[in-house]
Amino acid sequence: MTHHSARREAPEPPTPLPLPVVDNHTHLDIGRDGAAPPDVASAIAAARAVGVDRLVQIGCDLSGARFTTRMIEQYAALLGGVAIHPNEAPRHAAAGDLESAWAEIEALAAHPRIRVIGETGLDYFRTGPEGVAAQQDSFRWHIDLAKRTGKALQIHDRDAHDDVLRILAEEGAPDKTVLHCFSGDVSMARECVERGYYLSFAGTVTFKNARNLRDALAVTPLDRLLVETDAPYLTPVPYRGAGNAPYLIPITVRAMAGTLNVDVPTLCRALSVNSEAVYGPW
Repeated sequence: MTHHSARREAPEPPTPLPLPVVDNHTHLDIGRDGAAPPDVASAIAAARAVGVDRLVQIGCDLSGARFTTRMIEQYAALLGGVAIHPNEAPRHAAAGDLESAWAEIEALAAHPRIRVIGETGLDYFRTGPEGVAAQQDSFRWHIDLAKRTGKALQIHDRDAHDDVLRILAEEGAPDKTVLHCFSGDVSMARECVERGYYLSFAGTVTFKNARNLRDALAVTPLDRLLVETDAPYLTPVPYRGAGNAPYLIPITVRAMAGTLNVDVPTLCRALSVNSEAVYGPW
């Protein structure tokens, strides 16, 4: 995909939110399109300046999980999540070291500021049929770890809605289950809400072709909503194509408020309360 050079420049900070919110899924260990990862202290400061005062840093491979554990000890604004991403699981299975990777994730998850097991789940877009068994085995293992540790589960679901819901039903979902970067339709949103899951919306909700996603958001109660960047990916309109960062959350929050027909302070309060209900106090 070709991007115009203007889009490579960092977007201007949006108008600050009236009340603080949480970016409940970001990757401060990853740079976009070969760029260096962000400076963590600067990313936190830029987010705080626009009302994003708490972040959940997600490490989704072993190096990312180790990074996350280091960062949560240095920065009070960060809590962490660790897992073997569904696209990583088949690679570990092929190398014969998936169980040792799980063991390291479980050891890191014992840290009191690691509050999330994730992102785990299924991805049938980037991994073909040959990787499905390893992904599903890994997903089941992470669900069990979340339940054993009492931590929240964050789910990556790409082109795998039916199997994600089926496996969660078969295994029994943890008390706190989050569909990260929710990508389902209205019927899936209603099913997830009925089951007591939280739905986290990213910058994709601002995309012009995302009407189905906005319809799903519109039927999600305020007490089931979370917001995220998934930075450095999924940058909201009008900056789609540039690198994403936690300080751009206000754009997504305001778009969500418009879809939900609620005022921005009301949504901010709900997002903050829900985040602490899922992850605990920072």
